[in-house]
Amino acid sequence: MSEQRFDLVILGSGSTAFAAAIKAAELGKSAVMTESRTIGGTCVNRGCLPSKDLIEAARIYWEAQHPRFPGLGGKTLDLDFRRLIEGKDEVIREYRKKKYDSILDESDRITIVKGHARLVDPHTAAVDGQRLVGEQVLIATGSRPAVPEITGLEDVPYLTSDLLTSDEPMELFDQPRSLAIIGGGYIALELAQLFQRLGTPVTLIQRSPQLLSGYEPEVQAEIENVLSGEGVELRLGARVRGVRPDGDGISVALEDGEVRAERLLVATGRAPNTDDIGLDSAGVARDARGFIDVDERLRTNVPHIWAAGDVIGRHTGAQMATPVGAHDGNIAAGNALGADQRKVDHTVLPRTIFTDPQIATVGLTDEEANGAGYRCSCNTVPIHIVPRAGAVRDERGLIKMVADSESGKVLGVSMVGRDAGEVIHEAAMGMRFGATVHDFIDMVHVYPTMAEALKIAALSFFKDVSKLSCCAE
Repeated sequence: MSEQRFDLVILGSGSTAFAAAIKAAELGKSAVMTESRTIGGTCVNRGCLPSKDLIEAARIYWEAQHPRFPGLGGKTLDLDFRRLIEGKDEVIREYRKKKYDSILDESDRITIVKGHARLVDPHTAAVDGQRLVGEQVLIATGSRPAVPEITGLEDVPYLTSDLLTSDEPMELFDQPRSLAIIGGGYIALELAQLFQRLGTPVTLIQRSPQLLSGYEPEVQAEIENVLSGEGVELRLGARVRGVRPDGDGISVALEDGEVRAERLLVATGRAPNTDDIGLDSAGVARDARGFIDVDERLRTNVPHIWAAGDVIGRHTGAQMATPVGAHDGNIAAGNALGADQRKVDHTVLPRTIFTDPQIATVGLTDEEANGAGYRCSCNTVPIHIVPRAGAVRDERGLIKMVADSESGKVLGVSMVGRDAGEVIHEAAMGMRFGATVHDFIDMVHVYPTMAEALKIAALSFFKDVSKLSCCAE
């Protein structure tokens, strides 16, 4: 078995791994990444990029049939589903070439080895007959779709979010005639609306009485109204008893009936890729769900082994999200290779669900803030109060601001509305520097923009914002 030595051995080649490898190269160190599937990991190949490409296509298709403006007649566009998927693949390949392959081609300090890597001791990973020895090791193997134990699931064909992948057997090229989705998180919501808008009748089955566990109840109610208003059948509070083949489709048995569809999509969260990479051989500890426990510098219980990205789950207050992993990969590599030691700070992490309208949040919810001991003031404003929403005739949604009643410091913002994913960054930046509701009021906002929602939400603590003139304070 051949052996190569590196300053940093990285298990994985996704956004977390690449950020770490680039940091290592900047420090003049050598790094090697491993990859058992496709270079670039989940985000570029089967997650963020392909889903947003198809979501935008579905939005255009839907809005052509449902124009918001008087004087515009609706029209059903031609739809070639297979060509739509092929176009998505073209985007992925081009992006992968520019953002991942080119980095490897241009760097003499970064190497990638294809194959499944397993740690055989605390410093060594074995990959298809090769031994990669690292002075330091970073685990950045990401996550995969979690598949729950459901009676009969092994006997029926089912989809996961990997249907978005490119150049792999599980990619979906034929549009389902109907689709049942088990799950109520962000992946389930995005894909439910995507397929419904493209003309596939969708039934979404969620065990909880609400969608989006952990979000503000106002947000949950609003997105339920949006999806059901577009035709998605919501079966909330429905416990799945089992699934079985049903003619040329499937049947999902519930406690109060059954759901029949041509295809089944299981979208019940994600699990860390930590169960088959030799962590026991290296002595790396995991929690009960398989996530790797790390300290605030992203060090595991083994001093020279680090972990970042989806594999650490919620440890240190992180989120399983691409930008969080990339940010932390940079920090982990720097800490491992002798740069200035940094601690991660996950107190302000904006996030967005790319439904239409978008759902964007940052900071604490009302319940979380009260649970943390704050005496909170919370106000919710409907988006139709925001001038921009009326001007573009898209008044769906709301914005909720959570503030400390004593200091006025903003603790959290949740928004459902057009361009919410863009607006939330202003809230996040403000919170990062301790902004109060008065800071958001005093900030001059461009008129008319959706970002004015933040100013209006802050003003609502002091005034009836339904009676303000344009730009008034």
